[in-house]
Amino acid sequence: MEVIIAPTDELVRIATNALDALLRRKPTAVIGLATGSSPLAIYNELTRRHNEDGLSFANAQGFMLDEYVGLPNDHPERYRNVIQTEIASRVGWPSDQVQGPDGLATDLIEACAQYEQAIRNAGGVDIQILGIGTDGHIAFNEPGSSLSSRTRLKTLTHQTRLDNARFFGDDLNQVPHHCLTQGLGTIMDAKHVILIATGKAKAEAVHQLVEGAVSALWPATVLQMHPHCTVLLDDAAASRLQLGSYYLDAYANKPDWQGI
Repeated sequence: MEVIIAPTDELVRIATNALDALLRRKPTAVIGLATGSSPLAIYNELTRRHNEDGLSFANAQGFMLDEYVGLPNDHPERYRNVIQTEIASRVGWPSDQVQGPDGLATDLIEACAQYEQAIRNAGGVDIQILGIGTDGHIAFNEPGSSLSSRTRLKTLTHQTRLDNARFFGDDLNQVPHHCLTQGLGTIMDAKHVILIATGKAKAEAVHQLVEGAVSALWPATVLQMHPHCTVLLDDAAASRLQLGSYYLDAYANKPDWQGI
């Protein structure tokens, strides 16, 4: 796990450069897409590069991390619609090349199995973008999730629903109780994971992620076992790290050719 502590604009540049390089090297790349506030600046920069530098998504595939169960097709907070608005429609990404778990499926278990197969059929995710919840969840793998879990139905914790109520007019009653989510095992199959976290509210989760014990209590800690994981943090998110000065020094002295 590489930990990079820098101003937010630098974090966005680092993440976007990795995605840019991947798409130019491999136009058929498979990108794992996260929702929430953390990746928005990355999507904005990808859009700028698409418009100004010709960065193409025409042959790429995208796979979403999760989806609410039961939200109608036209609901603005249905994650398929959120991804369409935040990135896909802005970069000319063909809609049939961006997939998510089917939260309206009659058979949710089969929908999860089909989603896993679709990712495998695409050759696996090349770069997975992640955020992290205040309780250490990634995707919707809440505390207590199996570290080897696959795409499945999950019940959202009260804290996650509180955190997401801002997207539903601050009305907790409008936030679904269930979702379909890639499992921790599914996420770990990605070739490269890039997690971005900013703000003081994420500091304890980040501390556990980077320096805590690997535990289902803090699901993101499974990423300590990933062979290629990059964690991008601003000063506030990194404020609880005991080895913060080391991470700063390591990045400051990193060879230019090494990349992330």
